[in-house]
Amino acid sequence: MSKFLVIAEKPSVAQSYAKNLSAYKKEDGYLEGESCIVSWCLGHLAEYAQPEEYDPKYEKWQFEDLPIIPEVWKVQVSEDKKKQFEVIKTLMNRSDVEYLVNGCDAGREGELIFKRVYDLAGCQKPVKRLWISSMEDEAIQKGFQTLKDGKEYAGLCNAAVCRAQADWLIGMNATRAYTTRYFKRLVVGRVQTPTLAMIVDRDQKVKNFVKEHFYETHLRCGNLEAVSGKFSTEEEAHKLADLCRGKTCRITKDESETKTVHPPKLYDLTTLQRDANRILGYTAQDTLDAAQSLYESKLVTYPRTDSQYLTNDMEVTAEELVEMLEDIQDFLEPEDLESEPEVKQTLNSRKVSDHHAIIPTGQVKNMDVKKLKERDRNVLYLIESRFLMAVGKSYIYETHQCEVQCEKQIFSMVLRRVKQKGFKSIEKKMLLFFGKKPQTEADDFPEIHLMEETEPCEADVREKWTQPPKQFTEDTLLAAMERAGNDELTEESEKEGMGTPATRAGIIEKLISSGFVARDKKNLIPTDDGNVLVTILPEELKSPKMTAQWEMQLNEIAQGKADSDDFLKGIITMLRELTARYSGISESEQKRFSEKEGKTEIGKCPRCGSSVYEGQKNFCCSKKGCGFALWKNDRFFEERKTAFTPKIAAALLKSGKVSVKGLYSPKTGKTYGGNVVLADTGGKYVNYRVEVSKKK
Repeated sequence: MSKFLVIAEKPSVAQSYAKNLSAYKKEDGYLEGESCIVSWCLGHLAEYAQPEEYDPKYEKWQFEDLPIIPEVWKVQVSEDKKKQFEVIKTLMNRSDVEYLVNGCDAGREGELIFKRVYDLAGCQKPVKRLWISSMEDEAIQKGFQTLKDGKEYAGLCNAAVCRAQADWLIGMNATRAYTTRYFKRLVVGRVQTPTLAMIVDRDQKVKNFVKEHFYETHLRCGNLEAVSGKFSTEEEAHKLADLCRGKTCRITKDESETKTVHPPKLYDLTTLQRDANRILGYTAQDTLDAAQSLYESKLVTYPRTDSQYLTNDMEVTAEELVEMLEDIQDFLEPEDLESEPEVKQTLNSRKVSDHHAIIPTGQVKNMDVKKLKERDRNVLYLIESRFLMAVGKSYIYETHQCEVQCEKQIFSMVLRRVKQKGFKSIEKKMLLFFGKKPQTEADDFPEIHLMEETEPCEADVREKWTQPPKQFTEDTLLAAMERAGNDELTEESEKEGMGTPATRAGIIEKLISSGFVARDKKNLIPTDDGNVLVTILPEELKSPKMTAQWEMQLNEIAQGKADSDDFLKGIITMLRELTARYSGISESEQKRFSEKEGKTEIGKCPRCGSSVYEGQKNFCCSKKGCGFALWKNDRFFEERKTAFTPKIAAALLKSGKVSVKGLYSPKTGKTYGGNVVLADTGGKYVNYRVEVSKKK
């Protein structure tokens, strides 16, 4: 009997598939049933090989070898995942397996994970695609009943391969180019580096901002308050205050307007990460991990989405979800909830591409959420609250822009009155639940009567300062990454953006782990190395707009509207121009980082050619991973009672040997002179020998 093989992205997902396919027989690395086999990857089982796998000479980083452009791309399985790969390979090529089902996450990366394993296994069997947005049993069963032909996703697969190859080309070549030119490991990435440039630019604006103070005169007449224009001197403001204090005033102008704030749209991953950072202080990666955990627990739908809408055929599902959430939300009162939820405003099939917005599933009602991790539980509460807000009514308020006259002087006053609380009732309760202060709502105020005199006024002067721009938080950085490349982002415009919702969290974390960005509470601040790196990079590697355009081209490749070969040719051309441009930079320019660190170069590494600097205990190569070091306490010099000085180290690095007087002989107890020779064999420790001139 023939069978089909399902490949999931993770073991936990494979377990859910197997349950719904009645594949209960547990084997080593897979589960088997009468009609199917279910196995799993461990994330990316295979990755593109390192440069040294193409040619051993690339093991030594040399600028002259750049750019490195593979003619045929090599894919390798990491050592710790080889066992599972062999399991999958064997299953793919089993004679009773008729076809395969790609059950990896339904997105670009899921296509890449499956394709690498499929190609590496040498499999040529037909492929069908499971495409689901929920891990609920009903969704899984429906997905297997409506499998798609894998060829329908060829464009998405091409875009995934193209993205991975572009990242490899820029990462490997640009990182090696700048590391070898500046003698410091400088990690450069297609999306990572422009993101760093945005953080550096914002930091410079904050640092260069010059605060200016100004003064305002405030009038208080009963429960009304009016404010003057700005004064550059305190004396002018006090003069006005003295003039008006104890006098009556009149409202001479009242311009009223009714304003409407529509309910927020449902969450996509980026808006969820932004709210979780702003309200809960979670990093983007924390939020992604929580959302993924909730998805695998069948409590929310697929998180790696860029849509904020549901499809039109989900109206009944949405209505049922509203009823369920109204029953289980313990921090909401009945009066906070709309009697007639506006479900239709969350539906728009045109704005759903791969996956709909993130929403809770029906499984929530059967779950004791108190058993969840606090992080996961809080993110679930956010998603539930956002759904209820999205189906709520608009928040409507009335504004009054008033002119107030006192002693012939004009003051301004703005008044607001709530006419319909709408979704704001839920938002307020949600913020209070998390211990956050809601935004000040509009206040009630008495009827306004033009030209009617008030009671005598109180007056005072307040000093204020112009405010600098704010440092990026993960909330505001994610928004900037999403909007990059869009001069004007409207509801109808197609987003360009840097990276994808699924990758932006990882990009931020990589900048921090690479030492280019640091967290200061919620703020993201560039380090000294981050600032210097941005100053030396050309515009094409740090331009957010260019990176956003690249992302748009990848989307066009996925849709079959652009050619992946043309995209990669453009990347390769840029890299060739880049290496040509940096082939002849000055020596002083190359010392930017070493001078910044206050280190003096004493020579070049005989193994890799990078700079060697003096440290507290050794003279060490600056290239990470090289391993070359001359240790000051080396037994060779200690036995000969000779101090290993920077002068000796410099001579050894320059000529491979150095003449030393007063070498002590443990055998004879006498001293002698000779040449100490550097005898490096490339091992963990460097060796030395002595050459003594023979007397004629």
